Amino acid sequence: MIHSFLLIGQSNMAGRGDINEAIPVNIKRIKTLRNGRWQTMFRPINPDRSFSGVNLAESFAEAYANKYDVDVGLICCADGGTRLEQWIEGGVLYDHAVYQAKLAQRTSTIAGVLWHQGESDCGEALSQTYKPRLKEMFEVLKRDLNLYDVPFLVGGLGDFLKDNENFTYLKNYTAINEQLKEAAKEMPMTCFVPADGLTSKPDNLHFNTKSLYEFGLRYFEAFEKTRDPNKIFAEKTDNAVRSEMEKL
Repeated sequence: MIHSFLLIGQSNMAGRGDINEAIPVNIKRIKTLRNGRWQTMFRPINPDRSFSGVNLAESFAEAYANKYDVDVGLICCADGGTRLEQWIEGGVLYDHAVYQAKLAQRTSTIAGVLWHQGESDCGEALSQTYKPRLKEMFEVLKRDLNLYDVPFLVGGLGDFLKDNENFTYLKNYTAINEQLKEAAKEMPMTCFVPADGLTSKPDNLHFNTKSLYEFGLRYFEAFEKTRDPNKIFAEKTDNAVRSEMEKL
């Protein structure tokens, strides 16, 4: 059974790393969902824009596959430039992610959710209400996909945002990071993934290729702290067997 992960958020989850600088990963056990079917990974894995590139989930998936000797599926639904309000129940992005995840659940076990978003909510008003809105969205997503027993990993925004001269509101990124940290503490099986020390492309907006590789490994470390994937798979399998036995 494939262990799959739902990728949601904006451009730094979609991936903007330069492909010609990509660090090689072993793609033999990494798959992406295309038209409801699993295909061997190829870049860009989350083609939300013509300039999509390297994604942090590539190194995450390689580390997971290497440690647990399973095929890893990536359900890529991130979309650049999006605000949190666009990811709430009933919105196009939310509905698309749920639909893709339900297709993936036919042939895989969803083992976690990777979230990176917040740059578009750095304005003072939106940043102050970010935590309750994120918590509500996650609770609805857990309900709709029955993901109460898997980790939700939330990545921090990069310190380089303070140097962005085109979007001055990004200097308020620390407020989003605090909201993300607090939300992770308050929600079960949720972990904050720090972006400290990671660097950006010249735009001071998107993580560069090398940092995306490192960030993916940090997501995996956070996953390891939050949940044992063998238990996830075993519990889901046991529940499925129990359900079938009850029908007899």
